[in-house]
Amino acid sequence: MVILITGASHTGKTLLAQKMVEIYKFSSFSIDHLKMGLIRSKNTNLTPNDDEALTPYLWQIVREIIKTAIENGQNLIIEGCYVPFSWRSAFSEKYLHQIRFIALAMSDKFIDENFDKIKKHSCDIENRLDDTTCTKENLKADNQNFIKGFAKNGEKIVLIDDDYEKTINNLLSENLK
Repeated sequence: MVILITGASHTGKTLLAQKMVEIYKFSSFSIDHLKMGLIRSKNTNLTPNDDEALTPYLWQIVREIIKTAIENGQNLIIEGCYVPFSWRSAFSEKYLHQIRFIALAMSDKFIDENFDKIKKHSCDIENRLDDTTCTKENLKADNQNFIKGFAKNGEKIVLIDDDYEKTINNLLSENLK
């Protein structure tokens, strides 16, 4: 089984993945690590700021990692924001029934009411070297983009609207099927 976690910036993708690793004992893979490995090794001319170009570039690799894990009967958690809204079109039913998809997003209300907490917890799992672009306006725009993009493609979005801990704990308590 592959658990694919995506969502807007600062929604807790990496935190959720880490908690799932601890519970399910699956291996995990960060799309951000792949991105930076390719950029730092100069295997791409893209930069960390090239988000629109990075998604299709990284996805062609990530989708094949997903297929390989499923074909090998390996359990894997993959997390990151570089998952296209139409991700399902990359897989046949043979693969889709082995993928648990989670898209995290925060409501505008949640961002307004919890912005200071969001910023405070932004380095709980990883050190963010430059978090200056994390503003209420940017978070709202990023989250709305994810909500609209995945909804347009028929995906269920896990909306963080009220109690963050309860939302994450509900995801963690769901049985893997």
